[in-house]
Amino acid sequence: MIAQRVRACSGVIGLSGGPFGTVATYMPGERLLGVSVNDREVEIAIVARMDRPLPETAEEVRQAVADLADGRRVNVRIDDIVEEP
Repeated sequence: MIAQRVRACSGVIGLSGGPFGTVATYMPGERLLGVSVNDREVEIAIVARMDRPLPETAEEVRQAVADLADGRRVNVRIDDIVEEP
């Protein structure tokens, strides 16, 4: 659910697992890159659009998932910036 909301944000091209794939959620038979949740925080790693200010994109992501974070801090990490054609 968090990943779907993040992908729907206008400044987001996609999710990123980071250089070593460490931002991930492990589920039975699958690994979801770009979202990691623990008791204290939600970490989200994204690939952002170049044509939008990065602070606005990060804030849009935080707001999109705030109700799913259940009071946890939401950290947004921008791993790459891409110019779309």
